[in-house]
Amino acid sequence: MTEPQKRVILVTGPARSGKSEWAEILAQNSGKSVIYVATAQVDRTDSEWQHRIQQHQYRRPSDWLTLEVPVQLATTIGEAAETSCLLVDSLGTWVANLLDRDAASWENTIKELLQYINNCTCDAIFVAEETGWGVVPAYPSGREFRDRLGVLVRRVSAIADPVYLVTGGYVLNLSVLGDRLPS
Repeated sequence: MTEPQKRVILVTGPARSGKSEWAEILAQNSGKSVIYVATAQVDRTDSEWQHRIQQHQYRRPSDWLTLEVPVQLATTIGEAAETSCLLVDSLGTWVANLLDRDAASWENTIKELLQYINNCTCDAIFVAEETGWGVVPAYPSGREFRDRLGVLVRRVSAIADPVYLVTGGYVLNLSVLGDRLPS
């Protein structure tokens, strides 16, 4: 009996590029039971944020299970069955939720997450924002967020295959078009 094949996929790109929609298509086409892992924290006082969350909810098929996981992402990945496809949307909001951790705690959190990704038996699709393409933020927490997310995306992309960049409504398979930097 052969071991089931798992896939780790990374979909990255700027805001409103279509990266979540592409990840949803990939999840739908996986042929597996989809678990949508929402990392956003619901803020009922922020109507614009609520609207963004609702847009994502309306697109999801009704048979997808949704889990709200603002912090315990590694554990969620570790508990997923091999018959599942996790769609984690998004790494950027997850990083923001943990921005108050000091550097050592953050590094331990990332090591744990990467270990769970490496050892997972399910398919896992990660959506991540590209934040470092613009002006360097003028405030320390903005720079910390940008740097932490950039490093995390690079480390997840070292595990993932394929890695997609979605920009302007176009999908580019970076695993085919580009060369990976050495570790």
